[in-house]
This record gives sequence, structure tokens and C-alpha cells, in this order.
Amino acid sequence: MKINFEHIQSAHCENGVTSNLLKHAGVNNITEPLAFGIGSGLFFIYIPLLKVNNGPAISFRTMPGLIFKRTCNALDIPVVRKTFNSHEKAERFLNESLAAGQPVGCQVGVYYLTYFPKEYRFHFNAHNLVVYGKEEDNYLISDPVMETVTSLTSFELDRVRFAKGVLAPNGQLYYPSAKKEVSQEQIKKAIKSGIKRNVRDMLYIPGPVVGVAGIKYTANKIKKWRDKLGIKQAGTYLAQLVRMQEEIGTGGGGFRFMYGAFLQQAHAYHPNDTLLSVADEFTKAGDLWRSAAVQAAGIYKGRLGTQQDFNTMGDYLLEIAEIEKKAFKELSNINW
Repeated sequence: MKINFEHIQSAHCENGVTSNLLKHAGVNNITEPLAFGIGSGLFFIYIPLLKVNNGPAISFRTMPGLIFKRTCNALDIPVVRKTFNSHEKAERFLNESLAAGQPVGCQVGVYYLTYFPKEYRFHFNAHNLVVYGKEEDNYLISDPVMETVTSLTSFELDRVRFAKGVLAPNGQLYYPSAKKEVSQEQIKKAIKSGIKRNVRDMLYIPGPVVGVAGIKYTANKIKKWRDKLGIKQAGTYLAQLVRMQEEIGTGGGGFRFMYGAFLQQAHAYHPNDTLLSVADEFTKAGDLWRSAAVQAAGIYKGRLGTQQDFNTMGDYLLEIAEIEKKAFKELSNINW
């Protein structure tokens, strides 16, 4: 039981699953950056009270599943999405879908993914992959962040589909439920709505921990971590930030580069040069996120540790916040 599914490597798991499943459903012109932008994937949130791997919860992207959902909704593509209380029902539905020729996206935990390098396995339950067949006891896996296809035994797949903890997937699977063509006009409209929603998410959600306000809030917290937490715990917190930024898909820096690529591709549908100039701003933000990651790594690895080192780390994020604020304000002012 093997579906003729094309594996295309991507920079980020959910974008890749979305664009690959849509391609299988006959939508050939939705690239990974377009899926990311139409799905308003760029985000930032810092949740100090929620701990993940002994550090505060930090996310550089929207909630898992929303990129796929928003992209399909914007393109008027019906979807099936299910979660399960029963392992047996989850496996049965998966097998029935595969037998019907339908590859499915699955949300899984990273920790027990046997084909991942050990250094990338930790308790993170928002990874996405495609199951496109089964041969004996092995499920055929297209993980878009991997170069080639792979496989998991039924036990291994069940274990990652029902991983415990924050964002537990509960056997979640999803797929487009119909094949259809998408018009240029639909894509144009979806790009516009995706940008407007991302402007809202990054600039106008109330509260200090979300969007560009959240980046600024985190920057000021980092400057206080050394005295408040001590070097060791502060280093653990920074390690968590870097892990979420650089090791989960494209992370903080890479998501900014991808959003810039989205705006460049959006220019082909909306030939407004503001999209190109703002794309350059997101490239600058991505470069600064990468520089911040290097600074944070120096602290938690013990090469750096003075208060000035923490101040420098915080200043990177303050500069990033200003760049992203300016960029999203420019997008909000586009006369569509």
C-alpha cells in the first residue's frame, strides 16, 4: 500500500506538509513561502509561566495546524482534521485513508522520532509529517525537513502520534478532502488576507507578550535574567530560546527569511514595490535573530556571562522589534 506521493524537502515542517499535500491535491502553484504567508505563519509569543524543557515557552510561529487550516480556507479547499482518544481508532482511520489513496498529515512529538539525530530529539509536540503508505509493519513517511523519505514502525508512529505533554497531538491527522484547481485571483485574495492577518497578529493583539511587543518584553526580561535567575538558570532559559529559534524547523531567524521570500513571491501577484522593500527588512531581522542566537549560545556555553553580555543579547531583540514593527506598519499602509 504505497501512494504515488512526491516528497519535496522544505525548510519548515508544516509549510512543507501544507504545500506538498496541496500539490498532491492538484494545487501546483502554492510554494512553501506562499503557504507560510497565506497562513500568516509569522508570530512571536513569550509565555513565562508555561515551561517547556525547563525553560519558558517561546514561539516564533503561529499555533500548530493554523498554517494548513488558514491556507486551505483562504483557497476554499475543504479539509478533514481529526483527533482521537483511542489509539486503535487512530490507526484504523489512518489505514483506511491510506487504502483510499489519501496521504495524510500528522502532528507528532519529536522526542521519539527515530530517524531524527539524537541532538534534535527533545519534548516538542508540534512537528508535522506526511504518511503516504504502509508496507508490512512499516509506515512510509515523507518528513519535509528530511532530504529523503523514511519509515516508522506502527509502534514508533503510534508513540509519536500520542506523545504526552504540552501541545499533545492526540493522534491528530489532516488532509485536503477534495482535489481542485485554484485560480490566480484566489491566490491574490489569499495573499492579501494573509498579510492583513499577520499585521494584526504582530501589531495589534492586546497584551505585552505577543507580537513585536512580546519581542520587546522578552528583550527587557533577558537583561534581568542574570541577576534574577543566576548564570546557570539564565543560560538554560537562553538555550530554550535558541532551541525554539534555530532547531525547530526554520525557527526565529529562518521564519523571517521565509516571510521575506513570501513577500517577494507575493509581488508577482500584487506588483507593489513596497512588498519588495519590506522583504529586505525581514531579511535584516532574520540576520539579527541569527546574531542573537550566537550571542545566547555564547552565554549558555559559558564563553560569555557578564551583565553587558546579557544587555547585548537584549539589545539585539530590541532592534529586531523596531525593524519588525516598522515592516508590518509599512505592510498595513499598502493600498490594495
